[in-house]
Amino acid sequence: MVFFLPKKSWAREELLHLLSLSGTLAGLCITGVTLLHGLAGSSRMESLADEMLAFSALLFLLSCYLIFFALRHRESRHAQRLEMVADGLFFVALTGMVAAGFVMVCLIR
Repeated sequence: MVFFLPKKSWAREELLHLLSLSGTLAGLCITGVTLLHGLAGSSRMESLADEMLAFSALLFLLSCYLIFFALRHRESRHAQRLEMVADGLFFVALTGMVAAGFVMVCLIR
């Protein structure tokens, strides 16, 4: 059975899911940085990978803050702007995380 939610309720649910996902991925990036420092040496590629992961974690965290503020904001115009910026930060962070994964795969080879 499919339930159709009003547009505002649907947008809120989408933001809540994105908030949870951003927080989880920020933690995953921090875990990756910790593992790179703990298991690997200090080569230039490893340094690049952990810096990319750290920057991605920062962008995920900023996305979390913007989503939180968008959920709390009463004026829909400002909330939509915050949501758009949060979405952009999320996609940039996700791209950085995937790029860091490719760098780590090159390190293993």
